[in-house]
Amino acid sequence: MVKKSGFVTIFGAPNAGKSTLLNALLKFNLSIVNKKVQTTRDRILGILTEDDYQIIFIDTPGTLEPKYELQKFMLREIKTSLDEADVIIHIVDAAKLNLERLKKTDEEFIEILKDKKRIIVLNKIDLMDKGKLLPMIETISKNFGYDDVVPISALNDDNLDSLKKVILEYLPESEFYFGKETLTNKSEKFFVSEIIREKILRYYHEEIPYSILVNVTEFKERSEDLVYINADIVVERETQKIIIIGKGGSGLKNLGNKSRQEIEKFLGRKVYLELFVKVRKDWRNNKRFINDNLSGDV
Repeated sequence: MVKKSGFVTIFGAPNAGKSTLLNALLKFNLSIVNKKVQTTRDRILGILTEDDYQIIFIDTPGTLEPKYELQKFMLREIKTSLDEADVIIHIVDAAKLNLERLKKTDEEFIEILKDKKRIIVLNKIDLMDKGKLLPMIETISKNFGYDDVVPISALNDDNLDSLKKVILEYLPESEFYFGKETLTNKSEKFFVSEIIREKILRYYHEEIPYSILVNVTEFKERSEDLVYINADIVVERETQKIIIIGKGGSGLKNLGNKSRQEIEKFLGRKVYLELFVKVRKDWRNNKRFINDNLSGDV
């Protein structure tokens, strides 16, 4: 039996639906989904394996003009992921598509993209006027250098099977890179930090910006049924620390309870979770701090 296996990088503007697409394709919530910009910070590998193929998806941060060290780090992650890919999925919000912006993005990454198989995915077609979809597909097909145009709704699982078929057309013949049961290359510790960060983004809304960092400092299995986890929530200002802790510690207690419940579902074990809030002034512009805490499997 001929096997196909390769790396497929998903990239696009913030909130285009990259993480939603990855989760939908894997049928598992591997990557954080939140309306805040730059929710995804580093590359997350999601692995989809069937009998004759293995697609290794790479979810990347949203493309943007970097203004500080954290965003520069994220841009490097994007470029590395594009360079490593066998196939590139450029996902766009079809309901808000700007062709000039699409052209600019193509030009910005042209040196990396020019030798790659490229699929443009028109996401959120459920939110647009259906009469505009075919003309949009025709315009992109004629004026841009994509190998395929695939309209989908990642949120509604609409046309994802067609997208997988297109991906498989361009996937190289190869033995599998990972075991058949492997879902990701990231550790449990990494996903624990992501779960806590997602809860902060969800429950604090606009009070706390996306510029928070969760660092799991201790992850110990006390028994087969119990895991002890210690995590620092790093913020940039004392006012942010006060907001997260809440009156009498109520905010941090609620965050801890919500996070623990989600982590227990993820690990399938009981969890003892301790959270601490620490202030690290202007950490987003501290290159060494970012590299130490975001590079690799944090």
